[in-house]
Amino acid sequence: MGRTLERVGDTWSLMILRDALQGLTRFDQFEKSLGVAPNILTRRLSALVEDGFLERRPYQQRPVRHEYVPTDLARDFAPVMTALMAFGNRHYAVEGAATQIVEAASGRVVEPVMVDRDTGLSIDDPRFTVAAGPAAGEATRARLAQVAARRPEGELP
Repeated sequence: MGRTLERVGDTWSLMILRDALQGLTRFDQFEKSLGVAPNILTRRLSALVEDGFLERRPYQQRPVRHEYVPTDLARDFAPVMTALMAFGNRHYAVEGAATQIVEAASGRVVEPVMVDRDTGLSIDDPRFTVAAGPAAGEATRARLAQVAARRPEGELP
């Protein structure tokens, strides 16, 4: 989680990615949409390009101007953005949702959930837990062992 937050954990980066994934690609479009200072926008766009979320491509030669196009990495991150939006709508949008996911054909509002690809079970099912991965260090293994030890006896998993 920390590695991802290092790259996209600030508000401006997330909002730029949101706009890019929704089809905005040009500096002036981001600037107008976000109301962000040009120097901040330049830094965040450069970082998103450097971290592989956006690709910088020229779209005009005289003068040279660039657009910022989402990469496969950004598209893979899109469900995370959807989860953040849904969470915010549930917990912070007391005035109502500003944006929401709908079924295109009917306009029916949908509630996104995360599921296991193989079983279709919701990831918050008690049969799932966080476990140490192959690269886990001792601190991670100790933390997860402590969490497991606090789980009531007989409780899944």
